[in-house]
Amino acid sequence: MENRTTVLYVDDNPKSSRLLTSVLEECGFRVITKNDPVEALALCTRTYFDLALLDYEMPLMSGSQLAREIKFLVPDVPVVLISGRAALPATELTFVDAHVGFGTALDDLLWTMRILVRPKVAIADHHHGDQREMTQWADST
Repeated sequence: MENRTTVLYVDDNPKSSRLLTSVLEECGFRVITKNDPVEALALCTRTYFDLALLDYEMPLMSGSQLAREIKFLVPDVPVVLISGRAALPATELTFVDAHVGFGTALDDLLWTMRILVRPKVAIADHHHGDQREMTQWADST
């Protein structure tokens, strides 16, 4: 199993998405980039990812609308919304786990993303613990 966190990054601006994708990959993330929110939504049904990073202002579907649709399909995946605004109305953040807006440092974005994603090692260890417990239970019966 790959230990890198997989991020679905959706931004309609190809230049911005290339730049942030490059930075995220340098920081150890695996990034799946889409410039079209409708394409990204279709991808959600057939591709695994640990976190969705969504641009707020996109044509056809806003990042908030896309967040709602992603949470419907994959409820446990954290969603981070990025925007050029310092704050967004609460109604726009209903299906969003974190909003990173104007004035936020890159380190804060990276920290937020890492905090929202459960470590894969801990998940793998937990599953092995369940297996041992099941084996012990089976042996005792």
